[in-house]
Amino acid sequence: MADSASDGNGRTYAPEADHAFPDDRLNAVLSFLDDDPEVQVYLDAQNVNPVKRKGYNDHGAKHISIVRNRALCLYDLLKEAGVAFNGAADQGLEERDESVIVALAATLHDIGHVVHRDRHAYYSIPLAADILDRILPEFYDAADAVRMKGEVLHAILCHHTSEDPLTTEAGVIRVADALDMERGRSRMPYEMGGRGINTLSSRAIRSVSLQRGDERPVLVEIEMTNAAGVYQVDNLLKAKLRGSGLEDDVRIVAVNTKDEGDQLVERIEL
Repeated sequence: MADSASDGNGRTYAPEADHAFPDDRLNAVLSFLDDDPEVQVYLDAQNVNPVKRKGYNDHGAKHISIVRNRALCLYDLLKEAGVAFNGAADQGLEERDESVIVALAATLHDIGHVVHRDRHAYYSIPLAADILDRILPEFYDAADAVRMKGEVLHAILCHHTSEDPLTTEAGVIRVADALDMERGRSRMPYEMGGRGINTLSSRAIRSVSLQRGDERPVLVEIEMTNAAGVYQVDNLLKAKLRGSGLEDDVRIVAVNTKDEGDQLVERIEL
């Protein structure tokens, strides 16, 4: 199988590559989303409350792009390893609809930020529902559109740790959301003077890659330059992985690569 990532590090989904799943419908939906004016405005507007008003990390178009790419790369690796997905299957939908659920949920999971940062996952539900009511009929009949809508909304709701994912697709979204932890995520609040633990710990993460694992289907490798990155790995990613349903499928290794005499943290493995 050709690598699904254009850079070879499991960071970017490449529509033209070979994948471990049928990708025709997914690629059509991705093209539609990228050309949809309403969706694109939401991705811009949803960054105002978390970044400008609360001083949090980026939750706009860049964040969505990273989460969606890593969600699809994670999904591809899991499919290659034969991990079962139950969201679309339980609804009597097709295998090719699994990746569409992942892509739509990744795209729309944070739009509730236009209402408020706090409890944004719950505000995302009605806003995403309206968008799905417009988009899904472009690709599905009425019955399948309803089923797809439910699965996408479930994945959106469960991207935060308050709700447990009941589908593998939702688990992918939850984990992928935490995989956007590199220093670029903190660029805007850091330049605005933000020095909270989220911002500082993000700046300590140099790179995140997804690879085929040996012991488990997926190996997540995290390179950090100082111990502040431990917060991202342990408090955020570990919390998202726990209860995702993917605990036995994902191995996480984080390494402090900064060459200094006394490293507080050299290696963490979850």
